[in-house]
Order: sequence, then structure tokens, then C-alpha cells
Amino acid sequence: MEHPILFLDLLFGKFGLHIPPHVTYAVLVSLILLGLGWLAGRQITVVPKGAQNVFELIVGGLEEFMVDVTGEEGRAFFPFIATFFLFIMFCNLIGLVPGFLSPTSNINITLSLALCTFVYTHYLGVKYHGAKYIKHFLGPIPALAPLFFIIEIIGHFARVLSLTLRLFGNIMGEDLVLAILLFLAGNFLAPLPMMFLAVFTSVVQAFVFTLLSMMYFAGSMEHAH
Repeated sequence: MEHPILFLDLLFGKFGLHIPPHVTYAVLVSLILLGLGWLAGRQITVVPKGAQNVFELIVGGLEEFMVDVTGEEGRAFFPFIATFFLFIMFCNLIGLVPGFLSPTSNINITLSLALCTFVYTHYLGVKYHGAKYIKHFLGPIPALAPLFFIIEIIGHFARVLSLTLRLFGNIMGEDLVLAILLFLAGNFLAPLPMMFLAVFTSVVQAFVFTLLSMMYFAGSMEHAH
């Protein structure tokens, strides 16, 4: 959904630049995360404080949860998971600020994220199993291997569709509801109750996306049975 007034569109418009808003706001989120990471790591102390304390709480909690789900081998892809979670969460939340857009309300962004998960899943599979990774697609019965191969290929591409539409649909839905409430009420206070719920669902959707990615990664690293 296109917002009626987007600050970055107005800013770039003065310079004659016309960049798709989902691209500019995705870049903005990336810069915000880089800036916060720099602030958190600028003065690392034994007793965390400020931005370092917040980042350690989020990253540490996410790592512990991931190890509980995937086991110790999950640490191999933790940087990918942590980056995905923070990026998606901030992309979801930034659209709640008037004049800003959630990049994840555009299907191109969610599809790009889903394709990253798809590619990295099979990269891990090949990295850990080599040519034997093909066994993940052949099923337990050799005689039915061709049929299982087709089913598995369809299933893996369905993951991309599922990840893409789930995140896109939820964030787009939030934006639509907030816009409708704002339009009907005619003031900025009307959508506030919905915005508190949107904050919660934005974090949940980032968590769901990364949880599914964890499970796909862990599955590709396991030995085929």
C-alpha cells in the first residue's frame, strides 16, 4: 500500500530522483541497524549498558532459543538468523511511524527474503553433505525416488511462496487497517489502539519468518533417512 505522504519520496523528489519507496525504506532500515550496531559496539564493556545491553538481550535470547530448537549445529547459521530477525522486525515496525513505509508490505521485499532463505538452505545442505545432499529429495523407498524427487522439489518451492505471502499479507493487512481507521476517524489518535497490536504482530511475524528459516536450515543439515 502506498502511503499518501512519504518523507523520503518528498526528499528525493526535490532532487529529481524517483526510487521505489520499498527500496529506499529498506536501505534506511539497513542504515539504522548499522548505526545501532556501531553504537552498541563502540564501547563494549564487561557490564553491558545502553545500546549494548539491548542488543545483547535480543541477540543472546535469540541465540539460546535457536540452539534449543536446532541444537549446537545451529550456531553455524546464527549470524544469518539474527540479521534476518532484526531486519524484518525493523522493516515491519518502521511503517507504524507516520510518513514512513514498511518495506515488508511490498511483495518484492518479502520474496527477496524468502529467496535468501531458499538459497542458504541448499547452500548449507551441499556444504554439510556434498553430493549426498540429493538423498534429501529421494525419499526412503528407492523404487519411488523419481516421484519423491518431484514432490520434494515442489515442496521446497512452496516454502518460498509460503514465506513470501505470509509476511507480505500480514504487514500489508496492518497498513490497510491503520489507513482505513485514520481515514474514517480523521485524526491520528484513532489508530493508536490498533498500533499497539500492530507492534506485537510485527515482532511475531519477524519471529515466525526466522523460526521457519531455522527449521529449514536445520533440516538441510541433518542426515537423510
